[in-house]
Amino acid sequence: MRPLTVVVLAKRPRPGAVKTRLVPSLTHSEAADVAAAALTDTLAAVDRTPAHRRVLALDGDPVGWERPGWSVVPQATGGLDRRIAAALAAASGPVLLVGMDTPQLQPAHLLAFDPGRYDAALGPATDGGYWAIGLRDPRWAGAVVPGVPMSRADTGAVQRDRLRAAGLTVQLLPQLTDVDTIETAEVVARAAPSTRFAATLTSLRVPR
Repeated sequence: MRPLTVVVLAKRPRPGAVKTRLVPSLTHSEAADVAAAALTDTLAAVDRTPAHRRVLALDGDPVGWERPGWSVVPQATGGLDRRIAAALAAASGPVLLVGMDTPQLQPAHLLAFDPGRYDAALGPATDGGYWAIGLRDPRWAGAVVPGVPMSRADTGAVQRDRLRAAGLTVQLLPQLTDVDTIETAEVVARAAPSTRFAATLTSLRVPR
């Protein structure tokens, strides 16, 4: 079994383009700062994780987000389902993809995926979506991700069913909370107070 490739699917943090649901509790500029901190924490967690390859699939200009030991590649075009599928399919062995919305991420969360025992992994999010998806064979991506409705309360359940319908054994990873609203941002900051994300949120004097 080849070592794991970890892919971070992210959008370049730009005011007005990321974390818009944090507005008006934050300004668009502040929301972008929070998003940048979340992405930085996510990349740092992956840096601490033994991996065959680390890939940042970025929507936007990569300048400033280059990191030693990482490949920075553009995302595919199309909806989120197709961008996830393309990023998974580009790997050459077992692959785990995460987003930039869980700055509480730790290496243990990533290393929980056991492609020696399971065909796939799914990390459920508390809002009904998922924070991670993994495949033992990335060639399956085009058959199991495109067409899954994204950003819905049943996204995680539909994705899990698609994996199982394809005959894949599915490992459920620990449940995490995505940072989408100011309320979930505060929950995550309290759960991971030592992160850059938490420090950034606190510095912006968000009402508690």
